[in-house]
Amino acid sequence: MKFKFLNYFKLLFLFIIAILFLTCSKDKNNISQIDRGGALIDKIIFNIRTDMTIAIKDVAEGKADLMASGIDGGVYLSLEKKDLEKLDTYEVPSGTWSLLFNPFPNKAPYTITKDGKTYFNPLAIREVRFAMNFLINRKKLIDEILKGAGMPSFTQATPGQPGTYRYNLIPLRMGMTENGNEDKAIKDINKAMENAANLPENRGKLKKENGWWKYNNEVVSIKFVIRVDDPSGRLPAGNSIADLIEKTGIKVEKLLYDRNKSTQVVYLTDPKDYEWNILTEAWGAGATRAWWDVTLRQMYVREGNYMPGGNVAEFWNYDNKEASKISDKNSNGWFLTSEEYWDGNMRLQEIGLQEAVRIYLNSQTQFFVANKERFNGRMLYGVGDGINDWSIRSADVKPNRRGEKILRVLQHSAQGSLFMSPWDPVGVGGFSDAYSGIIISPCSDSGATFESPSTAKDIFRLGEADTNTLEIGVVAGNNGIPVGTIEVPKNAMMFNPYTQKWEEGLTIVSKDGNIEYKKSDNLKAYIKCDFKPKYFKWHHGIESSLVDLMYGSVFIANVVTKTNDNDKYYDSALAGRYAPAMDGAVGSVLNEDGSFTLYGNYYFPMDIDRQIATVAVSPKIGNPNRNTVVPFEINEAIMKLVLEGSKSGNVYTISQDQSLTAIDVKNPTCVSDIKEKLIEMRDSKYIPVGIEQWINEEEAVKRYQAAIDFIDNYGHAYISNGPFFISKIDSKANYIELSAFKDYSESAKYWIEKLSTKMSR
Repeated sequence: MKFKFLNYFKLLFLFIIAILFLTCSKDKNNISQIDRGGALIDKIIFNIRTDMTIAIKDVAEGKADLMASGIDGGVYLSLEKKDLEKLDTYEVPSGTWSLLFNPFPNKAPYTITKDGKTYFNPLAIREVRFAMNFLINRKKLIDEILKGAGMPSFTQATPGQPGTYRYNLIPLRMGMTENGNEDKAIKDINKAMENAANLPENRGKLKKENGWWKYNNEVVSIKFVIRVDDPSGRLPAGNSIADLIEKTGIKVEKLLYDRNKSTQVVYLTDPKDYEWNILTEAWGAGATRAWWDVTLRQMYVREGNYMPGGNVAEFWNYDNKEASKISDKNSNGWFLTSEEYWDGNMRLQEIGLQEAVRIYLNSQTQFFVANKERFNGRMLYGVGDGINDWSIRSADVKPNRRGEKILRVLQHSAQGSLFMSPWDPVGVGGFSDAYSGIIISPCSDSGATFESPSTAKDIFRLGEADTNTLEIGVVAGNNGIPVGTIEVPKNAMMFNPYTQKWEEGLTIVSKDGNIEYKKSDNLKAYIKCDFKPKYFKWHHGIESSLVDLMYGSVFIANVVTKTNDNDKYYDSALAGRYAPAMDGAVGSVLNEDGSFTLYGNYYFPMDIDRQIATVAVSPKIGNPNRNTVVPFEINEAIMKLVLEGSKSGNVYTISQDQSLTAIDVKNPTCVSDIKEKLIEMRDSKYIPVGIEQWINEEEAVKRYQAAIDFIDNYGHAYISNGPFFISKIDSKANYIELSAFKDYSESAKYWIEKLSTKMSR
């Protein structure tokens, strides 16, 4: 009787925790006594609405709790007062619009031959692209389409975020203004076209007649991919810009595509196939940022993988050697002083603006809304990206009559789908849409560190660095790249993909995408620091261990190193992401107490936490730049599908090859094939090469069986480690349910208090 009373007592005393972003609630210490592991709530249900107005209405009326998609000003500012009174609004400068141009061949005479016919590409001319900055009246776009809820934007550095001031001075010095200068732009474009017409190869072929530029007697036209599934934003913006372009005498063919179609045509084809010329892009901030070298690299540099060609080795790629050299230095920490860092970034920003392969139009003030009555307090949110992973983790809603706390989250999808990209936790293209990101992030603690949603400072999560052991030694080198002075001991280990063994005394030489491993008795590094990993329980119930960390090193070494012409493990896209940062890498020492002594060649004197975070080890394996992480057995089963084939007969890939089947851990056929590989691995007591000394057959079999059981129970193969796990998924019904993971390593109170303390300083 006493036992029953105590259980009943525990269920009655639910608590609430209210977190405000800058004004934390006085009630934040009222923490519930119900065991929800690392969560404040029991379940999260994700659904979609195809109409933004209906979605907002559903939140206002209490049919849903939260709208996780940002609402543009034009929609939000037209809401009725009675609806606004029911909503709690989070207002942030979280989105940007840009135009991406196809510059192929990016050199004179600016022509392409396709299917026996030659075309003239005006956007292959740098001066034409640059003039687009002046052709467009950014203020008019903001006033008429966004109803004033935005700011003119000329760079990747979103106005309103930390550290953006210096970047946004540069376009002003170039004469760019929010109103543009249409007459100047038309004049500059015509002059550039006239210069092209006077080239020997184009003389008599390229000329202007009756107001239109013609090539071989046909009007010069460009294909403008406009996102039709953004009817109140990019669709009218694209139409307006198309009209402006036609004033220059260049015809515009409008391709009104949704997200799937535009992604396939623009990002997944070779630019030299000449399927497109312009795309209307929209970007979420992704995070709150303090430093912008990574974003500079992504948006202006080939190796950032977001420029035309995507850095896919088999495609034609936009390339600028000076930009790549600067970006390699700054994003990899190869500089000596903060002045050198800033000088490099400013020059890289200039190159990006001058080359104008991507031009920015505006930032958006976006509005995220929650039902006032359903929440016990405000959520955490990012000053740069609004509702995010930490919003979901800190959301505290009122219980239903059964005492359950269920958060109902809506996302806006004009296509009517929550699933816009394959759920591939290994390749670069997996989980690449915003819908997947907001779902998967509360399920995953991927890195050793994360960026604070308010300050963008690196915070350790899956381990701790012992700063008492920190040593830094960097001096000037002969080629502009610093050299380290910290001695690396002879027992520092690194996995060698050529020998398929862990070896001591190795360093990596990365040049032009080729990676070599060389022995040396005199290795030096910039930094030395001890790091103690923090272990946790995976969603299938198995404790993480050293094997998860060591497998990651083995996998990365294998996938980015082309050991021979027939190396099937090598992936050019993953190599493009990882290889540039690996040049000069050295090994680490695994200590008897389970800690690592890490040696690295990344120097960042402006922020020591960022410097340490860069060398910290974590279980994150592939799928770079996404908050995803899976145990080694899932990663290995996926690679076996790719390399060995599948029971279903599907030919799988982790690359973006459209002729093959993408890995997708939510697709029933793919999940079944992954399960079959796990069964094979279990029955053969298989242990991957490179991790034999950290796991035995019994432990491996236990892991494989746990993964098989998880798949049988939940119908998918996304096994991760966050405070929630995916407990139900229905792709056809666009329904996903997350449940609190009772064995999460930290309480919800721990991170909320840690982050809210940071915010209140």
